Amino acid sequence: MTDRSLHLYMTMSEMFSDHLSATGAYPDKFILSTVLHRQYLRDWVLMRQMVTTRIDPTHHMGVPIEISDTTVSIMVASDGTEVALP
Repeated sequence: MTDRSLHLYMTMSEMFSDHLSATGAYPDKFILSTVLHRQYLRDWVLMRQMVTTRIDPTHHMGVPIEISDTTVSIMVASDGTEVALP
């Protein structure tokens, strides 16, 4: 694995955790560009090799993932606020 392995997966996990801690609610969704979604799927394959629990590639920690090339990649907070993925 390179130093970039799992970067997107871990970034999304941190954003999820920060949002849940601050609001007590799950984010509404993540929206990823096609390019970032491909990276997410590569990360997902690596995660699946390391954990024994079931992982769903269409959701991140229970939060739906949408694919769109018409918007920047974001997390949509439970109040509708859009937070850009770094």
